[in-house]
Amino acid sequence: MRAVVIRELGGPEKLVIEEVPDPVPAAGEVVVELRCTALNFHDILLRRSGLGLRLPLFPGIDGAGVVRGTGKEVIIQPSLSWGDDPDVPGPEWSILGDRVPGTYAELIALPERNLRPKPEGWSWAAAAALPTAGLTVWRALFTRGRLKPGETVVMLGAGGGIATFVVPLAAGAGARVLVTSSSPEKIARAVKLGATAGVSYLAPDWTDQVRALTPGNRGADLVLDTVGRDTESSLRCLRPGGRLVVFGAPPDGRADFDLRSFYFSQQSIIATTLGHGAEFDELLHTVGPGDWRPVIDSQFAFGDVARAHERMEAGWHFGKIVLNFD
Repeated sequence: MRAVVIRELGGPEKLVIEEVPDPVPAAGEVVVELRCTALNFHDILLRRSGLGLRLPLFPGIDGAGVVRGTGKEVIIQPSLSWGDDPDVPGPEWSILGDRVPGTYAELIALPERNLRPKPEGWSWAAAAALPTAGLTVWRALFTRGRLKPGETVVMLGAGGGIATFVVPLAAGAGARVLVTSSSPEKIARAVKLGATAGVSYLAPDWTDQVRALTPGNRGADLVLDTVGRDTESSLRCLRPGGRLVVFGAPPDGRADFDLRSFYFSQQSIIATTLGHGAEFDELLHTVGPGDWRPVIDSQFAFGDVARAHERMEAGWHFGKIVLNFD
């Protein structure tokens, strides 16, 4: 089969397509013939840094395809071996494509418990685009963020795959959604998805502008931060007692903010990442039967994986970038 292999760390040119042996399923596993996979920023971090893992690497988290031998159409739940505690992953937890070969390949072997039926009426691209961003956002909004109808949530950044899940899921739950971006076009597109409004984070007073869009100018109930570069500003967007959910970090992994103001404001900083199978089922129960679909920015042939990475890395996309195996 064909698969993307990372033998050297670096730019998109390090993504090399090779002929490798077909996977052999272990006990409890099946082989899926992939139809589409989708890109995540995690893939870029893996390609650049290796994330402390041993080369060669076989990237890819998201995917949808057909179970070999049965023809069953499936979508992949990408969180492996979460464990028994729904609050926190156990020591065996991993993300597909890190310690085990991922979905940048024509075939993949994985536990049957990580498969779900492809939502009826969905395209292969839409199905492949859902798992990682959808599961991450579901846990961030509802499990960890405890979002309630009528609350205001701020999504920092309007264009990436994460934001295009936050807006419809939060708005569909009865929340008011505000977004930030350097691009007026991306803010306008987020409003079409269901956001109430947006502000440019290039403005020196952007946090004041965000607060001015909240009831009583008190600040948002919930802020989602996928970058972690400016925790101080994220907290300024919050009301007293508000929650900041963080699932990203700057290159040095450090955050700097006014601790005294933080504790006098009785705010919370909550960490999250991906999610577990029961949360994925909740997500599918919500979005599967409806008319909503993930926003697809663009689709590339599998052989154009480097160009797909270039687009994501440049930040030109709005929504998910998908690779097709046809």
